[in-house]
Amino acid sequence: MDKFNWNWDAIKAKFKENKRFQIIVYIVGGSLALVIGILGYRQLMWMPADEKADDGWWSALNYIEKDSTDQAIKLLVPFVNKYDGHTGGEIGQFLLGSQYMKKGEFRKALNELESVNLNDTYVSVLSVGLQGDCQSELKKYELAMEKYEDAAEMDENDFTTPMFLFKAGLNAEAAGKIEEAVGFYTKIQDDYADFGNQKTIEKYIARVSSVKSK
Repeated sequence: MDKFNWNWDAIKAKFKENKRFQIIVYIVGGSLALVIGILGYRQLMWMPADEKADDGWWSALNYIEKDSTDQAIKLLVPFVNKYDGHTGGEIGQFLLGSQYMKKGEFRKALNELESVNLNDTYVSVLSVGLQGDCQSELKKYELAMEKYEDAAEMDENDFTTPMFLFKAGLNAEAAGKIEEAVGFYTKIQDDYADFGNQKTIEKYIARVSSVKSK
């Protein structure tokens, strides 16, 4: 399977040239919106057709695009049950988890996201990252940290890896895991300078270092 180019310029180019990619980008709010857009573009353009299962999750996008979360869930639940194990069904389950997250139903979201099973590195990365978001919302910060660290290490690249390392650092701080937080932030500074500069990562390192020295 060809490797997706996570380069930021390449991602922006895909956004400009493909309308369906643009639609998916707006599905889920927050920091993972564009990442989910990448998932949608990858599945649409690169994955083989999977019978009727491909059409069903696209139908759900009509509701998701309109912020009709309840309607999307109503459509996705039977769809996921029917096509569990098919590529389209697994994508539907991923989307179902994201919609439960939008409703603040994080335990339900976790149940769906933990069951997503696709032979695709990128879907796995995104699923684990969203599980970290759920755990963080449930104030299970150490579990969230572990999920973000897993997501960061699953497929190291300049786009998702520093994003998840940063979230791991924030949740490590919340969990009182100061040594771990220093490690996450320092790795960003050393290996992902562009992202680190955007986040002014030095101030996070200074903050946790001051706590560590007390």
